[in-house]
Amino acid sequence: MSNSRAAAVLTTPDLTEAIRAVRTLLSIADISQAEVDFEGVIRSPEGLARVLHVLPDLEWRASAESDNASSNAGDDPAAHLPIRVFDWCRPLEVAEPFIAALGPELAAIRWDLNAWPAVPEAGLDFISQKYAYLTLSVNSSDLYQCEPSEDHTVYVHVPDEHHIARVEWLAERVGGHRTGRVEVAPL
Repeated sequence: MSNSRAAAVLTTPDLTEAIRAVRTLLSIADISQAEVDFEGVIRSPEGLARVLHVLPDLEWRASAESDNASSNAGDDPAAHLPIRVFDWCRPLEVAEPFIAALGPELAAIRWDLNAWPAVPEAGLDFISQKYAYLTLSVNSSDLYQCEPSEDHTVYVHVPDEHHIARVEWLAERVGGHRTGRVEVAPL
């Protein structure tokens, strides 16, 4: 198992601005074989209903350590709130409906890109799919939904700290900046 470094490039209370930044970064990346993954914490029956409308076969498990309820066991998620949701390998067009369904719920949406392309004029080399990711944390100030927030943060993933020039270049494209906040992200 590898890890990437997820560097925050934009934090904003405006979800529309965060989504616009994601769209810009996706227009730069090679998305020819891209997929999107979801993780989140659903705390309310209303949030659960909205998310299940978008992803009816959503995988989940109870958040409480003493509760073994899950989608795999066929349990009713509404009876076990709050729940942790996770869903992998979805088509890109599912991301924005999922984000819209969240309301105040916490989530991380990760786009698994095909590559960050080379940008010779900026001195940036190609970064393969293994380390080419983009994450939007919604209503959370971290990648793992541990710190609720009214802000939304866009993260760019790179292999290690030696790729800071890539982070800075991408941040400039979205009107952000490298904040210095970097999280290790298991891949």
